[in-house]
Amino acid sequence: MTPTPTLATPVADVTPADAAFVAVNYITCEPDYRERYEQLFASRAHAIDRMPGFHHMHVLRPSADGQPYLVVSYWASEADFKAWMGSPEFLEGHKRGFDDIRRAKEEGRTPPMTSQFQTYAVISR
Repeated sequence: MTPTPTLATPVADVTPADAAFVAVNYITCEPDYRERYEQLFASRAHAIDRMPGFHHMHVLRPSADGQPYLVVSYWASEADFKAWMGSPEFLEGHKRGFDDIRRAKEEGRTPPMTSQFQTYAVISR
């Protein structure tokens, strides 16, 4: 099994054996939430690291205002990714962000971030 990578694992370290499936989460943050969002990842629970089939992920900061953050996760299979999405570890890993969104809604404010997943099968390396 691949050692647990960090957020700083360079793309060059990805080998052909790493993944057959990739999920990209496009995260759009309100401008005043960007620092908080980055802090959430800097102190993340690492719950995803315990999931079967998870290889590693990259969290990418946009280079221009208005672009989304990208959270790119690499998996052995689509089934492994789907298992993550329905797992207690998924809720554990997202609890603080979900709490921030819930609070904003309760206070009648715009949610501080939105998320949209796109998934991909790896067809070439």
